[in-house]
Amino acid sequence: MTGSLDGTADVVGAAIVAAMWERDAFTRWLGAAIIEVRPGYCALRMRVRAEMMNGFGVAHGGIVFSFADSAMAFACNSSGHVTVAVDNAVSYPVAVQLDDELTAVAEREGASSRLAFYRVVVRRADGLVVALFRGTVYTTKTPHAAAASAQRNIDQTGS
Repeated sequence: MTGSLDGTADVVGAAIVAAMWERDAFTRWLGAAIIEVRPGYCALRMRVRAEMMNGFGVAHGGIVFSFADSAMAFACNSSGHVTVAVDNAVSYPVAVQLDDELTAVAEREGASSRLAFYRVVVRRADGLVVALFRGTVYTTKTPHAAAASAQRNIDQTGS
């Protein structure tokens, strides 16, 4: 896992995502790698494997949906509180093929005190958009345990 660590929020967000990553067997099964994470933002990369193909010889839509959902989950949870999806939708303008390398970039588009809206764009390595994903998330009052631990470390070390 890598991440942008330019400030306290980025350090805390990276700690949260690292803790989530350890428990997220499915995203690891996808073969996803974290390119960058910061509050409200996450970029992931993965390669499509044979076991991800459907009966039509293209990647199963659930694989691409799940990949985008994982990017959104890391982006929205990197702000400090447990955040869960309440609504998601995806469009697939182009079929995904075996061995395609995909990148998913999730970004917060807007937020209120409890709800936030995310857009995730999934692209092939050549830059072509293969999925557009929109999600609504609910931020709970429950802080991530990793956030508190990271903040204590920052307070103790001053960085």
